[in-house]
Amino acid sequence: HTPQEREREKERRDIEMGREEKDEDDNNGGERKLGDETVSPLLDGTGLVCVTGGTGFIASWLIMRLLQRGYSVRATVRANAEGNKKDISYLTELPFASERLKIFTADLNEPESFKPAIEGCKAVFHVAHPMDPDINETDETVTKRTVQGLMGILKSCLDAKTVKRFFYTSSAVTVFYGGGSDGGGNGGEVDESVWSDVEVFKNQKEKRVSSSYVVSKMAAETAALEFGGKNGLEVVTLVIPLVVGPFISPSLPSSVFISLAMIFGNYKEKYLFDTYNMVHIDDVARAMIYLLERPVAKGRYICSSVEMKIDEVFEFLSTRFPQFQLPSIDLKNYKVEKRMSLSSKKLRSAGFEFKYGADEIFTGAIKSCQARGFL
Repeated sequence: HTPQEREREKERRDIEMGREEKDEDDNNGGERKLGDETVSPLLDGTGLVCVTGGTGFIASWLIMRLLQRGYSVRATVRANAEGNKKDISYLTELPFASERLKIFTADLNEPESFKPAIEGCKAVFHVAHPMDPDINETDETVTKRTVQGLMGILKSCLDAKTVKRFFYTSSAVTVFYGGGSDGGGNGGEVDESVWSDVEVFKNQKEKRVSSSYVVSKMAAETAALEFGGKNGLEVVTLVIPLVVGPFISPSLPSSVFISLAMIFGNYKEKYLFDTYNMVHIDDVARAMIYLLERPVAKGRYICSSVEMKIDEVFEFLSTRFPQFQLPSIDLKNYKVEKRMSLSSKKLRSAGFEFKYGADEIFTGAIKSCQARGFL
């Protein structure tokens, strides 16, 4: 074993062992008191669930957590251009995977292909998003593919007749560009009642994401919620900012790269925001499982736990990780996109507690980057 391989092995063991044990409070499964009545949870760590986009950063971590919790998981992965499955050993070698993880090949361009994976499942987590950031496609093309894929999956959920709850992984871009104390895109706090105004976004001078990403995410989230309302399917959308922390997927997640842009020495303005809204990857997975197991969960939930100004991020990384010798730069010279504050009050009011702060978010990300040779 090379030192890097040993480090990766140690990291994997850390993740598998108690450090990532079932939470003591577990944000409980089992019966719980709600007011005067005892209400049984929707699911309690048993049963069959489906996760789309299984090879991705968020989905792979969620799969690991669901398996640890006791669920049987069907994960969908996309075949590559040659029609072969990617190397997915990091999924198939997870604890409990041999007994309770089954891999299906499916593609959002062919929504019908998800049917076999969804049949018999009690819940579906739709994490896949059909977008290659390197391919320049029109808003209409990306949005059409995104929504058609989503609708096909939702119809498969209805056809299965077993799916009780559907989760869509949305993005904070659906709330950043609208609302707030001063009308959007310039500070202020937003909650789930706010939807981005695409025109506000398009008029922004400093854009950090493509308009096709913003437009397609908004169209898909809206379509999912409307479909749920019309067809009596419980639809939950999780609105998440930059997701950072450790990762088990082999490639470098773009959100980790963006959050560590200063450490990577990448001071391109497209990676810098005036405010960094972040959440730890494990809190995202924990929130999804928490909302899966609640008797009632419906609609949008913002899931964001850490907010830091750009100079605070620079100060934190410089002090906490001096080995990277961040160059002293005057951040005032940078044109940065102004970002809203995100309110996770609805999720907290539902009883969910975030577990990780900025230190764990950055430390976990840096350790995983080092273990894989990215840093």
